[in-house]
Amino acid sequence: MRTLRDAATKVLNRDAMCAARQLMRQSGQKLVFTNGCFDILHAGHAQYLAFARQQGDALVVGINSDRSVQRNKGPHRPIVPEHERAGMLAALEAVDFVVIFDEDEPIKLITAILPDVLVKGKDWAHYVSGRDVVEAHGGKVVLAEFVAGLSTTNIIARIAGPHAAEPPPPGVPRARPPSTEPQ
Repeated sequence: MRTLRDAATKVLNRDAMCAARQLMRQSGQKLVFTNGCFDILHAGHAQYLAFARQQGDALVVGINSDRSVQRNKGPHRPIVPEHERAGMLAALEAVDFVVIFDEDEPIKLITAILPDVLVKGKDWAHYVSGRDVVEAHGGKVVLAEFVAGLSTTNIIARIAGPHAAEPPPPGVPRARPPSTEPQ
């Protein structure tokens, strides 16, 4: 059984991923790339990553750094820090490599490794970062089906509950956090 410690060997920096990519080219292996925040892993992510992995011999997942997620999603995200997100993704059987990138888009990473296949969800069909680079080098873009209702944003909303942002009704005091004082 694969452990998180074993999975950590699949989390590479950009230079190490470029070296791994060179070895893959020499052996004729097809590399697939996808990217995202992957803040709270859910069933939609698992299906998406399994689909992406089926498109070639190895799958590299580029994940946005914490700073990049904050710029894209706001100051309260990510929920899970980048190294934990990377470790969780690396522990998945479908994922062969994970690379954290700090830019808002993965174009520099895509340009550096030049994957054979770029996978993105159909919800991003209007704009696939790196499409031009991949296609200019003979690669292809594959759009994956979007799993309706499964998103980190929806999960966060369910956890917060439907009334989390509403003030209490008149005459009802706000709930106080539990006391940390010894009883």
